[in-house]
Amino acid sequence: MTTHIRTDPRSNLIGSAWMIAAMAGFALEDALLKSASIALPIWQVLVLFGAGGTAIFACVAGLRSTRLLQPDVLSAPMKIRVFFEIFGRLFYVLAIALTPLSSATVILQATPLVVVACAALFFGETVGWRRWSAIFVGMIGVVIIIQPTGDSFSILSILAVLGMLGFAGRDLASRAAPASLGTEVLGFYGFLCVIVAGFVYRFWEGAPIAALSFHTSLHLAGAAVLGTIAYASLMKAMRTGEVSAVTPFRYSRLLFGIGLGVFLFGEHLDRTMWIGSALIVASGLYILWRGRRA
Repeated sequence: MTTHIRTDPRSNLIGSAWMIAAMAGFALEDALLKSASIALPIWQVLVLFGAGGTAIFACVAGLRSTRLLQPDVLSAPMKIRVFFEIFGRLFYVLAIALTPLSSATVILQATPLVVVACAALFFGETVGWRRWSAIFVGMIGVVIIIQPTGDSFSILSILAVLGMLGFAGRDLASRAAPASLGTEVLGFYGFLCVIVAGFVYRFWEGAPIAALSFHTSLHLAGAAVLGTIAYASLMKAMRTGEVSAVTPFRYSRLLFGIGLGVFLFGEHLDRTMWIGSALIVASGLYILWRGRRA
């Protein structure tokens, strides 16, 4: 099989830079959404953020003459992707709004572990005992962070876990999605799902529409723009260098998320957070290394 992706050191370096830029964008998006949720009901944040991202990807699709309505959009993998997108977006935004940004970001880093495990279970991919052990260790890291038996445990910690599981399901469904659906199509429907998630949550939250201040409007607009740029940067990274070379830089989001949580929201990192983070990142990097050897 031939590929258009170059594998020379320079391409890997450029791809890694795109990946770091994408993770910085996603972390800033999270921080802006958390800030907006202080002034607005969470359902309204979801709807407005989703509307902004949907509009941007619709414009991109129009400029590229890409059809957003096509038969492959109604394929089974896309329907599954829509479900997990709504599920993941809803619970992750709830997590960053109601819990520390740093802990939600750390738990999100377990997504690749779940993707590898589910790929073995549902796609028949070969995963040896070493990678299964690494997945188990990474999940221990998640348990250490949420501390289900500790005095400081909060049921809200489960929100980030549910969001992470939703994103893992979305990533798996994306792998099975028709190749004819490009980045702008997937992005358009992804943000459309955010709007749906917002209206679904409104029935639970029951909060009325709040007035938009100029400051909050800037935060939501910035989150939508950064989210789309980060999404495009992620696609650019995966198409520039080798997957095994650029994927480890996904964990730079951990540094950005923790840094923003500490400096913008005054969050405190305890020893369990550091231990759990180390286990998750070490497990993820080991799985990547084993996968490359295989």
